[in-house]
Amino acid sequence: MTVDFTRRALLELAGVSSITVAAIAAARAEGGGESTAPGPTFASRTPIRIGMVTLRVNDPDKVAGFYRDVIGLSVLQRTETSVRLGAGGVALVELEPRPDANRESPRAAGLFHTAFLMPTRKDLARWLVHVARNRTPLTGFADHNVSEAVYLDDPEGNGVEVYADRAPELWQWRDGSVRMGTEQLDLDDLVGLTDARTTNYAGAPEDLRIGHVHLKVGDIGQAAAFYTGLIGLSPTRTIDRAAFLSSGRYHHHIGANTWRSAGAGRRDDGTTGLSWFSFEVRGEELLAGQEARLRRAGAVLTTLTNGLETADPWGTRVRLIRA
Repeated sequence: MTVDFTRRALLELAGVSSITVAAIAAARAEGGGESTAPGPTFASRTPIRIGMVTLRVNDPDKVAGFYRDVIGLSVLQRTETSVRLGAGGVALVELEPRPDANRESPRAAGLFHTAFLMPTRKDLARWLVHVARNRTPLTGFADHNVSEAVYLDDPEGNGVEVYADRAPELWQWRDGSVRMGTEQLDLDDLVGLTDARTTNYAGAPEDLRIGHVHLKVGDIGQAAAFYTGLIGLSPTRTIDRAAFLSSGRYHHHIGANTWRSAGAGRRDDGTTGLSWFSFEVRGEELLAGQEARLRRAGAVLTTLTNGLETADPWGTRVRLIRA
């Protein structure tokens, strides 16, 4: 498989005629370095980082097959009440069977996409050849300045991003805001990092993690007040009807937008979609500070063996886990 064939195959899978159109599609998905050393990426070394995402799904076998065969995760545990998948033995996605549940409305608050962060740019290239050879439908791809990203959906319409970061020293900051655009992805240069004639992506790299979670919310101000004022993240960029927040000057661990969900009320727990996601919190003092702020705000808290659980203004459950 040549690089040219791979590029054409990827454009076809994304349902677009050019890389420019794919970038426009990616703008709708995100709004808006390459690491060569093994080990945790910058996103996973910050004081607060994303842990895992749990989804309510109609067909756990079909959805698990997607995260196993397309993303490359391994099935770590399967019971009557859940399927848990991950990479390197670390749980990243859990599926809760809800065979009779209605699908969550696209206009409801909830998950916009789960973003899987490849350890290196070459890993992203290997994965791109994998999806091209396996004819996996895509929804867009783009260069976001801080990262290079590809978008797709799982079988039940849950958004997925697969991306690789550029080196943090290449990110451009000004007055506390990081530059995150949506430009054409150089597919030829990216796929040229690997052998485009065959796939050697047998599974996700051991250090693959969820780099960020992008949420649909009803109001940007409310989302920022919760995720900054109570959880302790810092704003890194605000654009039209969207905000990006992070810990430790990562470009973003949380994205929040109202592009489809402006004015959305509390979510229906009886539908499919995002059940809960977790932050891993480094240090007892940081976790204690989060708990104190949440209690002062009158938030409902549930004590867990390794942390606590609360909910954002739309009822999305958020777990704070000791790292």
